[in-house]
Amino acid sequence: MQPVNLRSFRQRVRYHKKALKRFLTSIEKGPPRGLDKLTAELEKEVWKQTDCLSCANCCKKMTPTYTNQDIKRIAAHFSLSPEAFKKKWLRKDRAGDWLNISQPCQFLNPEDNKCSIYAIRPLDCSGFPHLPKKKMVDYMHIHKQNLEYCPATFKMVEMMQEKLSGKSW
Repeated sequence: MQPVNLRSFRQRVRYHKKALKRFLTSIEKGPPRGLDKLTAELEKEVWKQTDCLSCANCCKKMTPTYTNQDIKRIAAHFSLSPEAFKKKWLRKDRAGDWLNISQPCQFLNPEDNKCSIYAIRPLDCSGFPHLPKKKMVDYMHIHKQNLEYCPATFKMVEMMQEKLSGKSW
């Protein structure tokens, strides 16, 4: 597993983002046979190459959506009521979802990029970057969003494109 070079990653994203998003759109419109099996194989390879703790871009640049269960569980951990927890740490967006009030995430430890509430983190965090899905085609829109934030997602899509179209960078 190699540490993520965020500067290099941002450059690769800038250069390849449009092409990879077009590729994902083409998959949405006409998923190839064996897509789920392919992505399950590629995911294993991606994690051999990606060190999340050297990156933590998801925690630095994104915010999870907190479910009511997440709020209750995390609030209880801090001995707060759900309302007090929301008031202290969260904001409601236009869609009515609860998000972090600021970035980077208030629970990210900047010294080691570890989550201070890892065992009770939001469901959205525990599933991120949502690579191993049984019906992969239904998650293409998620991968389009995560491409520019998550090196694992970027690598997965890049590898998918190589395998499915024979194109490599």
